[in-house]
Amino acid sequence: MLNLPTPKLGEITAITITSPDLEQSFAYWQQLGFKEVMRMDFPFPWIQISDGALLIMLRKDDTPYIALTYYVKDIDKVVADVESNGIAFIQKPKASDFVKRYLFKSPDGLNISLVNIMDGFAQPPGPTMLTMPQTDYFNPEKYVNQVCGMFGELAMPVADLDQSLVFWKKLGFNELSKMTAPYPWAIASDGLSIVGLHQTKHFTEPTLTFFAADMKGKIEKLKAGGLTGFTEKAGSTNIVLTTPEKQQVNLFSLGM
Repeated sequence: MLNLPTPKLGEITAITITSPDLEQSFAYWQQLGFKEVMRMDFPFPWIQISDGALLIMLRKDDTPYIALTYYVKDIDKVVADVESNGIAFIQKPKASDFVKRYLFKSPDGLNISLVNIMDGFAQPPGPTMLTMPQTDYFNPEKYVNQVCGMFGELAMPVADLDQSLVFWKKLGFNELSKMTAPYPWAIASDGLSIVGLHQTKHFTEPTLTFFAADMKGKIEKLKAGGLTGFTEKAGSTNIVLTTPEKQQVNLFSLGM
């Protein structure tokens, strides 16, 4: 397992994605191995889903939006720590707000939100690529998500890799790997989230990426089950999905 830092931003992490139709989105993500964790209509309709390792917050909203979200116990302290590193929030809660929500952006435009923890929220217990032995990467029976494989990264296109790494290190992320081919890219983690920083124009939006040693078979099964809205990339063993919320999801064969 990797030597990981202690998270500074919060105790639970999720990918927040807005959807104009929660039930349609939920049905789609069920095809990808996700199940409902909980749902509420306060302070807006939302469904929390998970594949056992990755948590996704589907939030009803017609405006497309994706964020790396942290749920935080001592939110005032974390906010002060972020600001002490010269990072400005672009949105802060009103004094009357029951749910405190703070928002800032990475240098490349990724939304990062801090939200005070609500009762019942929990980090999925399943092992991830961060916490499972690397030898298990090539043993599909060990994958928590048997449909898509292992969540590998929230991939972000960046203008300047080194500048981006400086920013993420301020948030408690460590550089786990750094490569120069086929373009400059790096993987960074704070022990809870994992981001891929890619200095490229090959893609333009934050993208969820899953890896599997048996991805070819997984893709064939998804196609047979009626999955639509995808493009093949570098052969039939790698595809890019477009979800109903227009979110991009990579399903890549391990070792690509």
